[in-house]
Amino acid sequence: MNQTLAVRDRTDRARGLFQRTREERFAVGAFNVDNFETLRAIALAAAATRAPVLFEVSASEVAVLGLTNLRSLVDNTVEELGIEAYLNLDHAPSVDLALAAMDAGFELIHIDLSQAHPGISADDIIAGTRKVVERARSTGAMVESELRGFAGSSTVHQTPIDQQQVAGTLTDPDEARTFVEVTGIDTFAVAIGNLHGRYPTTPHLDLGLLARLRAGLEVNLSLHGGSGIPDEELRAAVAGGISKINVNTDLRYAYRSTLQRQLDAHPDEYAVVKLMPPVIEAVQGVVQARIRVFGGGGHGPAPPSTQHHQRDP
Repeated sequence: MNQTLAVRDRTDRARGLFQRTREERFAVGAFNVDNFETLRAIALAAAATRAPVLFEVSASEVAVLGLTNLRSLVDNTVEELGIEAYLNLDHAPSVDLALAAMDAGFELIHIDLSQAHPGISADDIIAGTRKVVERARSTGAMVESELRGFAGSSTVHQTPIDQQQVAGTLTDPDEARTFVEVTGIDTFAVAIGNLHGRYPTTPHLDLGLLARLRAGLEVNLSLHGGSGIPDEELRAAVAGGISKINVNTDLRYAYRSTLQRQLDAHPDEYAVVKLMPPVIEAVQGVVQARIRVFGGGGHGPAPPSTQHHQRDP
């Protein structure tokens, strides 16, 4: 299979996954990859739960890991473990990076010009998003976007949630419907009380707003800021039509805190790779817990050994 056909095959399967989320009422987890250890942890969690997953990277992560390197790492991991997984560029701050990710074979692109460029006009956001959608027609990549940026940032915050700021980012259903119609995107990122980051106070979702958005939009819906939201609200969001949930800060917290304990416990160990098994295990545990809440377990392929036995006469 040539490269173009291989990319189209993967993007077709990614589209099929999102269709399954809506028919079978589960959400696929989109988990950020900071480094190889987090990629490995996400992959092991997907294999252990038989869940499809998205490996997700931001522009800062791409700057360190590289688009084509990520494509190779994911392809090798999928082949090794027999999992269903796709690559998503999260919060692409420019059309150029979004197009480069498509050229590298990413199946999903989130173009977010509003958060990257405060003060940018709605017309410019729409024009940039339409450029990405137009290019995606050649690869089949799924395009996600929204008109307004989200509150918060993907880190551990020490101050309470600014509820006024969150309220100012809530999605307007009429505005969302117009944005979807004029851009042609595949997935709309909702703002229903969710925000990026981990806070000492608890975020809460406006499930009534979600119901209005689901009723008024034909496209897939995604939820950013999956860290810190109560499990019961996440389950309700999935039941209400969310197809994709992003998780980043909870993974970073598990990684950093476990690594710190390892460094403190082994001050004379300079082969850092020897300290990593508990770190990978901690991140894997977070991913598996999120997968259970999202209802994604069992929706991916059977393990390779099981698949082999099933083919035996």
